[in-house]
Amino acid sequence: MKSKATGWHPADHVSEPAPGVFFVQGPASNWIVVVDQTGFLLIDTGYPADCPLVLASIRHLGLEPADALAVLITHGHVDHTGSAAHFASAYRTPVLCAPEELAHVQGKEKHQVTFGQVMVRALRPRVFRWMLHVIKAGALKAQPATQAQAWDAATLRTLPGRPVAIPVPGHTPGNAAIHLPQAGAIAVGDSFVTGHPLSRRNGPQMLHPMFHSDPAAALEATHRLDGATATVILPGHGPALHIPLADALADLRG
Repeated sequence: MKSKATGWHPADHVSEPAPGVFFVQGPASNWIVVVDQTGFLLIDTGYPADCPLVLASIRHLGLEPADALAVLITHGHVDHTGSAAHFASAYRTPVLCAPEELAHVQGKEKHQVTFGQVMVRALRPRVFRWMLHVIKAGALKAQPATQAQAWDAATLRTLPGRPVAIPVPGHTPGNAAIHLPQAGAIAVGDSFVTGHPLSRRNGPQMLHPMFHSDPAAALEATHRLDGATATVILPGHGPALHIPLADALADLRG
């Protein structure tokens, strides 16, 4: 499937940076499909308007969206939860997140950049272009995943890739990274990124402070990733990195 609006096609944007781990770069936000002999799961789901692209990327891999064993959400921002409500309602797929993030994912709380924070910067070309994309991507009409549930370590171990959640609070109160030890990969969501429309550079970096609930805590919390071993880093924004996590974290902290 090729999106008429964006020219996006899964063949151009789906890669396998680690065995059984498929990284999908959406128009402005990424998602991940993890496959093993037990089935597959999805990590994050793009913006609301990305839903057809999420479904197309899964089918591109020879899988059916209805067969997803779970959707794991790193945090409750609309560019990561965009298709979660669809999976829950259309396929009854379990949508799981950190206990501390559950109210956010369910739509009972909001930890999102505000309209006012964006508008005071809207005359900057990069911010203006990003804002237009966000609106077109359906961010203002996002549906919360009201049926989401809190994950626990035992449940995660039964899922494809045997994921391990690592709390990284600060971007949002319950923000988490998802470590895939068997594949040597880690999905860091927005704990840090490798690029963003508001940034002029690529490589490990924190998002603009306005995107974080607590910018200082967000950077400090990256130390919780220090014990994880991975050589493939999968961010919520920007390209995948094929470097040791420790090196990426050192670069991030300068």
